[in-house]
Amino acid sequence: MSTIKQDIRARDTLGASALRPDGVAKVTGSFSFSSDMWAENMLWGATLRSPHPYARIISVDTTQALLISGVSAVLTAQDVPGKSTYGLISADQPVFASDYVRYMGEPVAVVAADHPETCRRALAAIVVNYEVLTPVVDPELAMLATTEQIHPDGNLIRRQHISHGDPKATGEITVEGNYTIGMQDQAFLGLEAAMAFPDSGGNGVELHIATQWLHEDRGQIAACLSLPEENVRLVLGGVGGAFGAREDISLQVHCCLLALRTGRPIKMQYSREESFFGHVHRHPAKIWMRHHANRDGKIVKIESRMVFDGGAYTSTSPAVLINGITHTQGPYQCDNAVVDGFAVRTNNPPCGAMRGFGVVQACFAHESQMDLLAEACGLSAVDIRLKNAMRTGDKLITGQTVESVAPVERCIRETNAIPMPEPLAPNANVLEFPGGSGRTADRHNIIRGIGWGVSIKNLMYSEGFDDYATARCTLSNGVASLKFATSEVGQGFVTLAPQIARSVLGIDDVVLETSDTQIGSAGSTSASRQTWMSGGAVDGACRLVRERLFEHVGKQHNIDPIRLMVENTDIIDTVGTFRISVAEATQ
Repeated sequence: MSTIKQDIRARDTLGASALRPDGVAKVTGSFSFSSDMWAENMLWGATLRSPHPYARIISVDTTQALLISGVSAVLTAQDVPGKSTYGLISADQPVFASDYVRYMGEPVAVVAADHPETCRRALAAIVVNYEVLTPVVDPELAMLATTEQIHPDGNLIRRQHISHGDPKATGEITVEGNYTIGMQDQAFLGLEAAMAFPDSGGNGVELHIATQWLHEDRGQIAACLSLPEENVRLVLGGVGGAFGAREDISLQVHCCLLALRTGRPIKMQYSREESFFGHVHRHPAKIWMRHHANRDGKIVKIESRMVFDGGAYTSTSPAVLINGITHTQGPYQCDNAVVDGFAVRTNNPPCGAMRGFGVVQACFAHESQMDLLAEACGLSAVDIRLKNAMRTGDKLITGQTVESVAPVERCIRETNAIPMPEPLAPNANVLEFPGGSGRTADRHNIIRGIGWGVSIKNLMYSEGFDDYATARCTLSNGVASLKFATSEVGQGFVTLAPQIARSVLGIDDVVLETSDTQIGSAGSTSASRQTWMSGGAVDGACRLVRERLFEHVGKQHNIDPIRLMVENTDIIDTVGTFRISVAEATQ
């Protein structure tokens, strides 16, 4: 038992500036991303995709592909043993197109072969007979009653109306505009890749995958494979960026199907071109917005109509739409509003989660409107925003009171007080140009402009989603082991979780066990939620362990556990002189 107080040294606890535990491996190139996986006796998988945005499939002939030496399997829609569709919110997207293809790049078949080149030859040998149809690419047209319904569930994914305050309120000044926001791709550096290992007997599969939500993937995969969820095990592969695009299924089901059919490990990975086809994108949107204001610039009412193009399938379109329309007002006071929002199916590529999740589209419109309003009222871009800045206690157009801190005015004033950088000298070194060593601009192309944009973004999931996360902590010989299914996609949870354990338990050595589905769900790494949710789960697990540790130490040394606390790396008696290191107490 230690009775001498130890020197307090710098520790990697909460609040410390910490090195990322995966940082050195990533910058030296030794970090294992999902595309680096390899296995003995593995086969390669590849996907045949539709060249048409809308067509009826007349027939699929895989005969010649199967005759190619090295080809082990060719699978189509008829080979899916379970549910033929999947989806995050609505299971409306086929594993393989069977009757219609609804966007260019939709999967029609997959092959497994001994080499990527063999896969390429096999894909080229598959004969698909299409009846090419006229695609519906305009969401406004898609909503007309006279337009063909391109999906059994119809063309309208969701419509939502918001009315707040007095819908008839008007202002002395009105400004309005129409805004078009284009599709955008997340373009993460680590392309989609996975490795599936079949269980002997074909009764289960283990998938190593870069994803944002292991358990959600597992549920969809198991349903398509017609396997119990416990027979489908997912392990997090190294993730090279996500930004929302890994919330949806891409190659997961295909990879597992091939592994179960061949009885061998299957590796699938997308090229950059195929990645654009293989995941969802940011929703294109068309937004009309009108602001009513008093002559002094105070907003009286906001009206808006937003149309989000969800592409061929639902993905997260209903949630993206609700995020967009509920952020119509931006970070500004607004007593009256009338907003209509539509999420629509078209034959464009499927759209879903991307950073900002609908708020980006709304922000582009409401900030453009604020500039128009400033001009109409004869105010500066800064003053119009200060006059309308949201404060704690204000209500959103949904009726929700902003109870948390809302330092909008402070942010604007402090940003405005930041001095502008000095102009570039005529003989400035190219490394001083925007983009630096990336050489993205030449001197004669650089023009300095000043613009203002202020935004508000929700945290966590929306619409009362029943959210939770799970974590486990074990402590032995001064070493804490943490287990969770949280996807590390670069946000730094692998740094934060050990800091929580060190702070709560008074230890320095923390082991992070593999992130997989052998523990309860951690939810998605999205919506800025993991620090709160999975961090809270880790904190809760560590506190329970600490409580049991205090009970153990109290029993061993005849001290009421309620008197014990952790100080640095020791357990101390708060009303006595007893002190013991956590390492010694856990031997």
